[in-house]
Amino acid sequence: MAARFSIARLIAVIRKEFVQMRRDRLTFAMMLGIPILQMILFGYAINSDPRRLPTAVLVADNSSFSRSIVAALQNSNYFRIVRLAQSEAEGNEMIATGRVQFLVNIPENFGRDLVRGERPAILLTADATDPAATSNAAAAFRTIAESALAPDLEGPLTYLRRGESPVQVIVHPRFNPEGITRYNIVPGLMGVVLTMTLVIITALAITRESERGTMENLLSTPVRPLEVMLGKLVPYILIGYLQMAFILVAARYLFRVPLGGSIPLLFAVSFFFIAANLGVGLTFSTLARNQLQAMQMSFFFFLPSILLSGFMFPFRGMPEWAQKLGSALPLTHYLRIVRGILLKGNGFGEVIPHLWPIALFLAVALGIGLKRYRRTLD
Repeated sequence: MAARFSIARLIAVIRKEFVQMRRDRLTFAMMLGIPILQMILFGYAINSDPRRLPTAVLVADNSSFSRSIVAALQNSNYFRIVRLAQSEAEGNEMIATGRVQFLVNIPENFGRDLVRGERPAILLTADATDPAATSNAAAAFRTIAESALAPDLEGPLTYLRRGESPVQVIVHPRFNPEGITRYNIVPGLMGVVLTMTLVIITALAITRESERGTMENLLSTPVRPLEVMLGKLVPYILIGYLQMAFILVAARYLFRVPLGGSIPLLFAVSFFFIAANLGVGLTFSTLARNQLQAMQMSFFFFLPSILLSGFMFPFRGMPEWAQKLGSALPLTHYLRIVRGILLKGNGFGEVIPHLWPIALFLAVALGIGLKRYRRTLD
């Protein structure tokens, strides 16, 4: 054992570590890639005050006052009018399916009642499943409406600007009227937990088999590669359903989240999401040489999934490029499915627009995973 500290030996060890780091390119890429990814996502994509939220307008009044309000909404930073609804049922359907965040309803005879000083009402219906996405815009709506009417209330109508507001602004937050955050977070945890556990555990379990050499022993039996693969994936499907059941019980009896939709429908459509995550874990297991690399790749997939899906931050608050990237991830669509079924009571018809992107991701991920897995086994 050397008695003195040696600079030469220290330099030799440092040189060895750099050589090993150069050989393990995946780990080195993760060390650089994850901080860069975090800076980009938190610096550019994350926004807790979403603007330009999609809004539908139902106008039953053809007065200049109504047109002024619609124009002010269109020019505001918070609202982006994407549809002129033909009926209240159509507007409510767009709210339920998530196509719009708000529905502005200007009733019939609004202009006539305004001139008479009867303080007509304007109804703002908001999709309040995520309170953070709607609270600021809903709070700004009253100011926008009053400012829009100010130029029209001149001359003989000046008296309407004295005292209380000439219009009543009624905000109707649907699906979560009290703005309770856990109603939005707890159902979303179902998708986050399934993504984290299924991708990581599947990638680690299969990589561990290959790393320990037990995969070769299994293949020496009459079991075929496809049977090996299915035999390893099916138990994790059952584990995924057990996790779902636990979260639903906790949501109902521990957090008092209202479960307004069909639980059997939720379990049925969740199969595609569970299988998609298993396909990702299977693909990672064929790329990783050891369990550390499998964990690194799983984390690199999980990080953008949780940040860009709308679980932690409002999805519509992100820039367009981040929304497109988030829309390619299955967790984004699954969160809309879970919250839609549990909070809005959506049926299969409202689920389909978010189900087929998950099915497409499943086909791609499972196809790549199967191809590489069979090649690895053969």
